[in-house]
Amino acid sequence: MKHLITALVATCTLAASAQDLGLKAAPQPAPVAIVNASVHPVSAPSIERGFVYFEGGRIVEIGEGDRVFPATTRVIDANGMQVWPGLIAPVTELGLTEIQAVRQTRDYHEVGEFTPEARAATGTNPDSTLIPVTRSNGILTYGAFPTSGAVPGTASVMRSDGWTTEDMAIRADAGVIINWPSMRPSQDWWADEPDAEQRRRIRERLDAIDTFFQQAISYRDGDRPVTSLRLEAALISLPGADGGAPERPVFINANDVDQINAAVVWAVGMGMRPVIVGGSDAHLCAELLAAHDVPVILGGTQRFPKRADSPHDDPYTLPKRLADAGVRWCMASSDRTAHERNLPYNAAKAVAFGLPIDEAMRGLTLSTAEVLEVADEIGSLDAGKAATLIITDGHPLEVTTETVAAFIDGRQIDVSNKQTDLAEKYREKYRQTGMIDGGE
Repeated sequence: MKHLITALVATCTLAASAQDLGLKAAPQPAPVAIVNASVHPVSAPSIERGFVYFEGGRIVEIGEGDRVFPATTRVIDANGMQVWPGLIAPVTELGLTEIQAVRQTRDYHEVGEFTPEARAATGTNPDSTLIPVTRSNGILTYGAFPTSGAVPGTASVMRSDGWTTEDMAIRADAGVIINWPSMRPSQDWWADEPDAEQRRRIRERLDAIDTFFQQAISYRDGDRPVTSLRLEAALISLPGADGGAPERPVFINANDVDQINAAVVWAVGMGMRPVIVGGSDAHLCAELLAAHDVPVILGGTQRFPKRADSPHDDPYTLPKRLADAGVRWCMASSDRTAHERNLPYNAAKAVAFGLPIDEAMRGLTLSTAEVLEVADEIGSLDAGKAATLIITDGHPLEVTTETVAAFIDGRQIDVSNKQTDLAEKYREKYRQTGMIDGGE
């Protein structure tokens, strides 16, 4: 194992001192075959001793046992290792924020309530130091989501490596985002408005959202003497003028049962394809969600129950309850952006409370790709898909597992980051001062 790790690290073009200053991975120069590994396609049964062969950034073949490859192939002997599709973080602010205390590094909040033209891909910083920290734990693609306002922007599906935002974008326009308002007056101690006033504000917010999308429909069906970038952006999640299906889904942030019910009924009535983001009460709406095939991007499991009288394991068992009810779901992280690398452990918690481990891994890979509607490119190890995969020394849901190597579109990327470099810096410091054994 140590020899494999050394060999893989040596092939990286440059070990980044803090990836924002490092070189991005070059295009795949030659065919690559990963052999003697435990291969987990996710879309098919695992192969105990298998191989993955990819060329030109695409998976060519997956198989079992020995195979003779062309002479130009770079062969990686991954004996004792596991090969998985790269993990996908479906909802995050990666690339849109760096230091929360510094306003200039927060690009997830556009001015105004209705800004669907604010594409996450456009605001992404390819040199963010948070991206390499995240991908060190196997998260190779992610959904970047603006967050503030009634319609904060358009989500983008991004690779975690690239010189420019164009390099990184798998789908720049992945779908319009809506922040659905609370449907009932707040009884929290800080809510100082009377219930009647709160209800009036709720109605105003709901009317404003509906009015905005009705304006977009009128714009779609009109003569369009003047181009509106704002209304043009909204059209990707609305049905076509001929009544055809929307080009992209609409992502609706909603957690309460009445929020989810109202949002789904409204979106389906508008002819949209809704995806619920958050979904703490999704199990209470399971029949409605399943009937309309509305998937849920769960807001992680590493959190407290939503209500004081809820069972202590309410967040942990939610994925299994949704799966049992026939609701499609995938897993986002409960952590802040800087800790997005902890995404797999949210699924691991659900496994500890009854979710089958294969379903948990699907909720981090193929199910996420299906919800983001990019499963033709990523999410599983299948011939023809992008060679976006990881080699690990254990199961990705185990905290002790390390990502030994990673490939995005066949390009081997550096899995070191600022934190690993600092760790090595201080190990060397203490080696030189004799405070630790030189072999540590």
